[in-house]
Amino acid sequence: MLDKRMPIDAIVAELSDGMTIAIGGWATRRKPMALVRAIARSSLKDLTVIAYGGPDVGVLAASGKIRQLIFAFVSMDQIPIEPHFKAARQAGMQVWEMDEGMLHWGLRAAAMHLPFLPTRVGIGTSIADDPRFKTVTSPYDDGETLIAMPALRPDVALLHVHRSDEKGNVLTLSPDPFFDELMARAAHRTFVTAEQVVSTAELGLPDHARHHLVERALISGVAEVPFGAHPTSAAPDYQLDLAHLRSYAAAEGDAWDAYRAQYIDVDQAAYVAAAGGGEAIRAIPAPIY
Repeated sequence: MLDKRMPIDAIVAELSDGMTIAIGGWATRRKPMALVRAIARSSLKDLTVIAYGGPDVGVLAASGKIRQLIFAFVSMDQIPIEPHFKAARQAGMQVWEMDEGMLHWGLRAAAMHLPFLPTRVGIGTSIADDPRFKTVTSPYDDGETLIAMPALRPDVALLHVHRSDEKGNVLTLSPDPFFDELMARAAHRTFVTAEQVVSTAELGLPDHARHHLVERALISGVAEVPFGAHPTSAAPDYQLDLAHLRSYAAAEGDAWDAYRAQYIDVDQAAYVAAAGGGEAIRAIPAPIY
């Protein structure tokens, strides 16, 4: 398939109840929020979500879409604990919590088509007491006992990138791609939203090869969605919208219903308009950490 372009709703139509979905990005950076909102307003349910989480997890948790969350953290940086995730967890949402390095190793094992990878990460902590983690003994002279971090294999990975062509060549231009590459390699299929879909020549390959994280064969579909990561960042195109994240975090009860009506139960164009418009989003200054 040479032309992999498709609308957001067509990507959501490729998902099904009970799937395991890895969501790319990191806390408030490059989250595929337009896709997350589309899932939130869909009929999908009972999803297992793998994430270094931010408002992606919060929106899906508040919308009742998550059966199980596999995670290392769910944070919005300046807002340390994502409140909608917190509420869902306190209400009994099923979780598998692990160290950031363990989640990394589980994705890497799947990306390498291995059943597990040995690690010292987690040893000596209560996380290692979870019976889902097994141990192995080194076959070498050291005889060290290590955690055997199992492969985490999503059915689908959902990522947000800066540029793509119609063939699925994608560029992530920010300096912090983190684990998006591993999610794409671990998943059976990967769908992306892109700030812009451009010609292959405009991608500037091979000069931009370091931004080209995975081969196009791993990308099953791409949707052009300007501001598709908002209110998280897609730097250098735009920064995170801390004011919006604060209003989102404060939305509880009737305020959540109002937030959902204004920002979730609408298409992307209406969302961007409600968020202040494209020029205002581009003008947001870089945050201070």
